[in-house]
Amino acid sequence: MPKIPLRDFFRNPEKTGFQISPNAKYISFLAPWESRLNIFVQERSGGEALRITSDSERDIHTYFWKGDRLLYLQDSGGDENDHLYIADVTGTHHAKDLTPFMGVKVQIVDQLEDLDDELLISLNQRDPQFFDVFRVNLATGELTMVLENSGGFVDYFADHDGKLRIAIATDGVNNTILYRENEQDDLKPIITTSFRETLVPQLFTFDNKKLYAASNIGRDKVAAIEFDPATAKETEVIFVHPENDISSISHSRKRNVLTAIGYVTWKRERHFLDKEIESIFEDIQSKTQGYEATIASHDKEEEIFVVRTYSDRSLGAFYLYDSRTKKLDKLADISPWLHEEDLAEQRPITYTSRDGLTIHGYLTLPKGVEPKGLPVVVNPHGGPWHRDVWGYNPELQFLANRGYAVFQMNFRGSTSYGKQFMQSSFKQWGKTMQDDVTDGVKWLIDQGIANPDRIAIYGGSYGGYCTLAGLAFTPDLYACGVDYVGVSNLFTFLNTIPPYWKPMLEMMYEMVGHPVHDRALLESASPVFHVDKIKAPLFVVQGAKDPRVNIDESDQIVNALRARGIDVPYLVKENEGHGFHNEENKFEFYGMFEQFLEKHIGASVEVSELSSCCTGTRNT
Repeated sequence: MPKIPLRDFFRNPEKTGFQISPNAKYISFLAPWESRLNIFVQERSGGEALRITSDSERDIHTYFWKGDRLLYLQDSGGDENDHLYIADVTGTHHAKDLTPFMGVKVQIVDQLEDLDDELLISLNQRDPQFFDVFRVNLATGELTMVLENSGGFVDYFADHDGKLRIAIATDGVNNTILYRENEQDDLKPIITTSFRETLVPQLFTFDNKKLYAASNIGRDKVAAIEFDPATAKETEVIFVHPENDISSISHSRKRNVLTAIGYVTWKRERHFLDKEIESIFEDIQSKTQGYEATIASHDKEEEIFVVRTYSDRSLGAFYLYDSRTKKLDKLADISPWLHEEDLAEQRPITYTSRDGLTIHGYLTLPKGVEPKGLPVVVNPHGGPWHRDVWGYNPELQFLANRGYAVFQMNFRGSTSYGKQFMQSSFKQWGKTMQDDVTDGVKWLIDQGIANPDRIAIYGGSYGGYCTLAGLAFTPDLYACGVDYVGVSNLFTFLNTIPPYWKPMLEMMYEMVGHPVHDRALLESASPVFHVDKIKAPLFVVQGAKDPRVNIDESDQIVNALRARGIDVPYLVKENEGHGFHNEENKFEFYGMFEQFLEKHIGASVEVSELSSCCTGTRNT
């Protein structure tokens, strides 16, 4: 198995994020400039690409077309206080910040695709906890308030005419949908549900009278339904999967039809509702055999499509597809320096927890190595109300290339498996949720795949918490652990969440635990209070500006272990937040990660030293 340079896994793509303009005249994409992803534009007919942004501090990830303009979101150093910028397609003017407010976060409510000069956004400028809705005039930059958030609103929806007609409010544990016939009327509550149930509007029906929504009211799995706000009743079940929640409802804006329902089994799937889009996907799939294909963008006429392919061993490529001629032209490979034949398969697996739940997961084995007695990296996902899914993951491929098996599991609480599976995780941090991870590791050992003396645990966010919990509560199971922006103290975690999460704090208390009523539970589940049990080596990684998991979470666990005389490598980056985005920081982190694993569990392939990987650490 050839050793692939670390940087090849974590460097920025040559080109990615392709989109087509609404008039189909331009193609845009992201490409590195000054080591940061910036927006480039070229005419679809050909010619040289023009760079239209000049961000040298952070990669641009989220951008979209509005007429012949481009808009993008950008925060500062990972603080997640996104600003909205507008850029001229000619590149003759510098990008303009439309929301130049310190400490304020912008969210897109509706892109208003049929209105080139307007956009609906929300801002928490008036109150850090609450987002008011504004209409932005892109020609002048003027902000006009559409709705002041005086009712604990946490989400909004506009109809197909761009009128704001739905708001969702919360009292922390109950969600209320409010509705109005037009923007001049007051919003009135039509239905209230517990947060334990889902009723989330996705879009209005095409006559703007009813809603298409995702709901699990009266059933275990989230289904695609039609909902009548006039009667507050479900009027039709459009699609429900017997084993998995739906994840999306797609539609054609031009033809006014629903096109497909998305859901996730072991990989992403679609249930088609429209023959036209189904035939387009069938044609694309026939031309890209061996890869999954998704539509990343299309023009206003829905004739020219940007297609993205991928697999578990490839970031894939972008293509331009003309539905009139059925022609598929490659735009770019995303990471042409990586070769699929050198990379590892991500295989779906299942096992049974100690209390009888079926747990789904994935196992990535190093290529060309017999799956017996391997060193293993156990990799629980973040969230925790999230899930792992099949597809290319640079961490998996990097670790497998270094000779490690990588084990991922969708422990209880992971999304897409239904209401009962989700609710079985409530107040189970460090308890049955952790048992699901432990049971998976023991399954690997029983299968003979894992060497019981060479097992590491690594994760980010909740996965970082899970790493600390694994070392504290099952100290004989792991040889070492890597905690990446993880929670160590559930009391301080709940006390330092971003202000705009505070309307949902009561829900967090129900799902994680209440700091007063569940004090004993939270103390028993907080690794920082059990550092006396930790004996395996630990490496901690943190972004200083992380608004979700405050740096104090990492400081606490490091300081508590160092107070016991234990040396804990600690990497902090001042210009990062909840996870590292700048490629030089990723290079440093994964270089240290590689050396840490090699020292404590050893790879099954020879790995050379990376002499420059350990600079820039902060010892606190």
